[in-house]
Amino acid sequence: MRTYVALLYSIILGEGRRVVMSELKAMAEAIGLKNVRTLVATGNLVFEARTASVSGLERRLEKAFEETFGRHVDIIVRGAGDWLKLAAANPFPDESAKAGDQVAVRVMRRPAPEEAAAALTAYAAADEKVLSVDGDIWVVFSRERPSSRLLAAANHKRMGIGTSRNWNTVRRLSEMVAK
Repeated sequence: MRTYVALLYSIILGEGRRVVMSELKAMAEAIGLKNVRTLVATGNLVFEARTASVSGLERRLEKAFEETFGRHVDIIVRGAGDWLKLAAANPFPDESAKAGDQVAVRVMRRPAPEEAAAALTAYAAADEKVLSVDGDIWVVFSRERPSSRLLAAANHKRMGIGTSRNWNTVRRLSEMVAK
């Protein structure tokens, strides 16, 4: 058995209806995943599965999600080792230590094109930062501006399929898979 992290792009099912983590956990268990755990109510799963391809796990989870909840949601899966590598590659350790909720990574299904990641800097405020590391996009958001233009600019159309998590979540998921 190997350990994996799965990140849901969105857990909004419709107006006023969100996925409940206990239902998400039950869905994952129903397709044979083992030792399924969730982290916060934003669509994060840690689970164990027999050695399988990441893309195969993504397809299984997406199909089960659509069958269970009636809506397609992109789900990004990383093996535990790859998740720990992502966390260790955080290019903003000082900012993360000071304000983990202001540092985020857009975890990509396929590496974001370098030119797309570089183009995001045009949307960054003077006190914001953007870096591409191994195809994932790391951002330091401004504390001064509650709504950054970067968030809207880092969309599926421009970057490809991915989903963002703040440093606090990345760190906690790392702790879960390291056990």
